[in-house]
Amino acid sequence: MTKYTFATHFIAAAILGSVSCIATANCTKPAEATAAELQGGYRDVSELSQAFIDISPERRDDGVNVGTLNTKIRKDMLVKLAKEIENNTHGHFDSLLIAHKGQLVFESYFSRGRINLPHYQASATKVYTGLALGRAIQLGYLSMADLDKPLVSFLKDLDHSKLTRGSDKITLNMALTMRSGIRLNDSQKEALEKISKQLKGQRHAQALLERSAPIGADSLTFKYQDDPMLVMHVIDAVVPGSAEAFIKKELLDKLDINAYHWQTADNGLPEAGWRVNMTSRDMVKWGTLAQNKGVWQGEQLIPKEYIARAVSPQLYTGDDDMFGGGKDVSKQGYGYYWWNAELKNGDRQFYSASAQGGGGQYIILIEELDLVVVVTASRRENSTLQLMAERVIPAFI
Repeated sequence: MTKYTFATHFIAAAILGSVSCIATANCTKPAEATAAELQGGYRDVSELSQAFIDISPERRDDGVNVGTLNTKIRKDMLVKLAKEIENNTHGHFDSLLIAHKGQLVFESYFSRGRINLPHYQASATKVYTGLALGRAIQLGYLSMADLDKPLVSFLKDLDHSKLTRGSDKITLNMALTMRSGIRLNDSQKEALEKISKQLKGQRHAQALLERSAPIGADSLTFKYQDDPMLVMHVIDAVVPGSAEAFIKKELLDKLDINAYHWQTADNGLPEAGWRVNMTSRDMVKWGTLAQNKGVWQGEQLIPKEYIARAVSPQLYTGDDDMFGGGKDVSKQGYGYYWWNAELKNGDRQFYSASAQGGGGQYIILIEELDLVVVVTASRRENSTLQLMAERVIPAFI
């Protein structure tokens, strides 16, 4: 599932700081990847010599609503943060975008970030898979009640007589929260890897559920693994046609996402947990869809109830291993592939839900302030959630 397009409309710009380009009515265009760079991908794009920072993003006919930071918003705080990011004060960022009240009001690119370049998503992909299941529910191919039914009941090609004991205890809800209970030892994983290209379609799910240790209460616990592929199997089984065609028609096309790269897994299905590339602006669309409780441009794409579950903590994972955390980030939880955390600023706590991907990819929702924040980066060590608490939230309160 691969598609690349790139815009020919350029944002104007011209006021240069000592290093950064801060866009105004007379500013030069932000860096765009060339056609050759788009074909090569993220790793083939050179580092920007200067950051591009725009406090009044321009409409690009890409489905993203744009606006300007109003006088109550501390734009100076956001520009200062962006300049610090340019100087690698906070790690290695490629982009920082902020949408407020449904409008993109701050847009900045650094390093290999480009306005038209799909950026690898890593595990942020899991959220897209979860939302695809929500779309199937909205269209009636599944129901909310089905989330509590055995996942294997939707996979009609399985030989249930060969499945490990307890396979019928895995519900869709459990797979959506990384609690499938599947446990494979290292040698089993290596053996499956060697024959992965032979395990097309539901043969892949059959192999996992045959080889897993018996599934019971002791294993039906949170474990960060490839449960999203089980969800993708269900999507492929219940929708008309293929999961790939369904996701393109019912989500990507609906969201006007044209510049993307979505790899196909060895089993023939779309990758479910990684290996997807999206532009930063398109990440804003996914975040806006969730922030708007499943509504996109007036159409209910995903049930409101499903979104509420997806972005709410279905379990708490603890604060010992907090990706992008810091002193003001706590109460880490997990929804339907969305991470949750409380962000503290002064004596106030702000609830956040975020898609997260290795290297530093984020789509962060802060509902109380009606914010969607997108970050792309290329290094695993980061303090992005702490920056939200300490530097972004204050600009909006």
